[in-house]
Amino acid sequence: MRRGPVILFLCVAFLAAGFAAMPLVSSTRVDLPGLGSVRLNRLLCLLCVMMSSVCGVAGMFWLRAACRRLARQAAALGIGARGGALLAPDHADLRPLAFAVNDLVEQARQAVERAMLQVKELEIQLKVATAERQHAQAIIYSISDAVLVTDPFDELVLANESAARTFDFDLDRVARTPIAKILSDPRMIEMIQEMRQSNSSRSGRRIVEHQVKTPTGGRTFKVTLSCVTDQQGTGDDGNAAAAPTGEPQPTGVVAVLHDMTKEKEVAEMKNDFVSSVSHELRTPLASIKAYIEMLIDGEATDDKTTQEFYEVIQNEANRLSRLIDNILNISRIESGLVKINKQPQSLTIIMKEALEVISPQSAQKNIHLKEELTPVFYQTLADKDMLYQAVLNLLSNAVKYTPEGGTITVQTVVDESKKIVITRISDTGVGIPPKDLPFVFDKFYRAEANNRMAKGTGLGLSLVKQIIEGVHKGRIFVESHVGKGSCFGFELRLTE
Repeated sequence: MRRGPVILFLCVAFLAAGFAAMPLVSSTRVDLPGLGSVRLNRLLCLLCVMMSSVCGVAGMFWLRAACRRLARQAAALGIGARGGALLAPDHADLRPLAFAVNDLVEQARQAVERAMLQVKELEIQLKVATAERQHAQAIIYSISDAVLVTDPFDELVLANESAARTFDFDLDRVARTPIAKILSDPRMIEMIQEMRQSNSSRSGRRIVEHQVKTPTGGRTFKVTLSCVTDQQGTGDDGNAAAAPTGEPQPTGVVAVLHDMTKEKEVAEMKNDFVSSVSHELRTPLASIKAYIEMLIDGEATDDKTTQEFYEVIQNEANRLSRLIDNILNISRIESGLVKINKQPQSLTIIMKEALEVISPQSAQKNIHLKEELTPVFYQTLADKDMLYQAVLNLLSNAVKYTPEGGTITVQTVVDESKKIVITRISDTGVGIPPKDLPFVFDKFYRAEANNRMAKGTGLGLSLVKQIIEGVHKGRIFVESHVGKGSCFGFELRLTE
């Protein structure tokens, strides 16, 4: 049986009985020790009031205890857990409050479950975004070209090591730093800012050629600029853009710099090569054509003149053949198409064979050939035919540019400590001016001071350099003094 209704019933019964008995005992007196004579009705009324107060206080304590039990039940509810116990009040007056709290708890539980689902979805999205960002960073870091990525505030978001080397900045200290404080190239900063402000998401990307002063010198780059767009229609400040909803807005710029310095140099070299070849081919062809026309016109009236014309045509044809052979040899060596047959060879034997071939030409100019060769057992790993051609070219140049009565010294020296053999071909010729020395091995280059002394194509020394350094991985060098002579030489490694 519930105690609350019983206490309330007793309280009301005591009050009703007291008020009902008051008329019957209104004149009756009772003597109480210490209080004197007291009317019985007053005493009965006082007792009723006291009993009612006691019942009320007891009911209050019972209600307070019921509220405490309800509070403990509310505290024990598992709002975040499924199947948590709900409030079950033991007093009828607390049931509306309990039902309201139960409804609130149920709604809170459902809200927590929805929030937990959203948290899980956000965690998944965060993991996916992090993986995609790491993947993008790995791709950008692996690109050999310089890459710069900026945000809507022109701050550097991402860059790779190539960009750090190009613009000379510390990759670990530039995150979220304005590009104006990182790049020392005003034109590059201006291009990135213009790309972001021009809303070029409609026109795709922009490609420009730009010169950059790098720590290693000036370089030419092909700069590709592209906008990073926001498909949700947010502007540069991250708020809703003024543009129509759904129109992509630029939120940053990606700049890719491709170093095309070597490509431009190669293109210029090709143009110079074609121009030089055309010029060199035109000269012997013009001579051949002129002398053939004179023969056809009958200008050679005697056998001696006819023979002279034939000799000129033959010499120019040989010159043309040598030019074509040299061009083909250099092209094959540079492209790697030439077949190389390296075997242990004695450099002394190759030098002697070349000297035998060149001796008739030296004898015509009364040039003395002096030999200072090492023993034949010193060998180097080489292609005999190609090395023979290089030595023959050097000897031929020495004979061409040495006046009559001069001397050509051929010397080979072995340095066993460095495991190399050094070859020097010295002459007492006209020499090469100091300003021309750095260019003597370039294709078609000829010193202007010596052009009249001997004819040539300007490819012989270039071919020698390709054979020594390109094929045999050696080193070629030149020393010269105007009026005293020149010394061309090369170094090759000895075989074990």
